[in-house]
Amino acid sequence: MDRLKLKTVLGSHPHVRAVKSGELRSDLFDLDFITYTPTNTAFKPMVREQAFDVCEMAIVTYLMAKAHGKPLVLLPATMLGRFQHAYALYNRARGTLGPTDLEGKRVGIRSFTTTTGAWIRGILANDYGVNLDRIHWVTFEDPHVAEYVDTAERAPKDKKILQMLIDSELDAVLGETSDNPKLKPLFPDPAAEAAKWYARRGVVPVNHLVVVTKQLAGSRPDVVAGVYDLLKQSKEQAGPAATPDLVPFGIEANRKPLELIIDYAFQQALIPRRYAVEELFDETIRGLN
Repeated sequence: MDRLKLKTVLGSHPHVRAVKSGELRSDLFDLDFITYTPTNTAFKPMVREQAFDVCEMAIVTYLMAKAHGKPLVLLPATMLGRFQHAYALYNRARGTLGPTDLEGKRVGIRSFTTTTGAWIRGILANDYGVNLDRIHWVTFEDPHVAEYVDTAERAPKDKKILQMLIDSELDAVLGETSDNPKLKPLFPDPAAEAAKWYARRGVVPVNHLVVVTKQLAGSRPDVVAGVYDLLKQSKEQAGPAATPDLVPFGIEANRKPLELIIDYAFQQALIPRRYAVEELFDETIRGLN
């Protein structure tokens, strides 16, 4: 068979360095890397046009794409996982604000459908009892999945999310970090809060995994398995995983975070029902570990 060249978008993560440098290669295919900065700007063309063969993708974007029948196949290969408590800020000039103080406030978020936003909203609702419907949401970008109707207020086109927070046009923002001394974390000690949350949940919040086109998975399942194996080798070559492993590979290793983000996405009306984890993977993927 002809050697395939796969248009590929992956972020510059330490555990994919060996693949992106060409140090690790396959006998079946070549990965033709296309740079998108930031990586999330590739998600929209992948969802809407299947613009690449292999693409890093935020898990909530994938869940929503699945709900709308997009021809994408998920690989259980995490590219980015992180604890989310540090990605929420408020302006200290307006007085102290904590997680339970957000009802009735104006809260900015890049897009309502971002995965970081879904994780933090899930934490706010399920761990702090916040009624998300009582928050006045302000968004700045369209969802990656065109069919989703964003009913939040849209910020003026010339406005930037952190500047609006600094200018007191927003009370808080989700999904952002900043070293501006005027801005403080919404969770008073994010690292301690994350540690307590992990002790209670036992879940690493995965943000980005990898998808391939349904056409590739259907026509060359051997190549798709090869892509997964190459990424797994690259991770292993990068050295021992941290504890907890922030970039789990395999369906079982990702089961708990996937179950939880499915729950959160359903609670937030981003998807129409709770999917079983097995439903996220087609038959060509379920044997991968």
